[in-house]
Amino acid sequence: MSNAGKNLRYLRKLRGWTQEEFANKLKVKRSLIGAYEEERAEPKLEVMELVCSIFKITLEDFLFKDLSEARGGSYLERRRQLKMVAESAEVSFVPVKAAAGYLTGYADPEFIDELNTFTLPMLAPGQYRAFEIIGDSMLPTPSGSVIVGEKVEGLEDLKNSNTYVVLSRNEGVVYKRVMKNNRLKNKITMISDNPQYEPYNVSAEDVLEIWKAVYILQKANVGPRWDVNQLAGMVNNLQEQVSTLKKKLN
Repeated sequence: MSNAGKNLRYLRKLRGWTQEEFANKLKVKRSLIGAYEEERAEPKLEVMELVCSIFKITLEDFLFKDLSEARGGSYLERRRQLKMVAESAEVSFVPVKAAAGYLTGYADPEFIDELNTFTLPMLAPGQYRAFEIIGDSMLPTPSGSVIVGEKVEGLEDLKNSNTYVVLSRNEGVVYKRVMKNNRLKNKITMISDNPQYEPYNVSAEDVLEIWKAVYILQKANVGPRWDVNQLAGMVNNLQEQVSTLKKKLN
């Protein structure tokens, strides 16, 4: 007799899922999870393969090993258990060609499901999205870079001068530094890293989504080359803009 039912119950509890949550992930009825765990029924092959894919284990181990015994085992066994518990954060990727569609489909689960996804091992649990940016307004971050952002729930969670991907009705998808406008409570100020671009305000009512930049992905050897004088000029211009802006806001 296999250990499938016992291991299924152990793995579910390892992640802290209810039978209903586990059933949704395996695309079966909740009652079937109960039947499997109580060994009143044997999981179908496709269900077992999905379980093995989620927890990164072999079908042989799932069927014939008692996975719960590894809790007090060797260091490698404990590391394996930790990997099974860790659920990778899946990142949906919005390339430039999908940006227009994203503006209308950002709240549509079916549209989001059609986007390509990837994972990054360094991401903590959370909700993430990646956006391709085009243009030179955020130099030295080059055009074509991919900004991986973590979902920001509300404007009150914004931190001044941090970079964000902001989705708004009038501006679409943009990547900027953001400052809260103390003088105009219903607006946020968008600032480019390239001082050639003037800051501008966006109405809070127009903001649909905000993603805090946590990682920037870019191709090697494609960044702009700056000399010392160019960099010094950029820094001075940016400092002047920020000082002027702070005076206006206060």
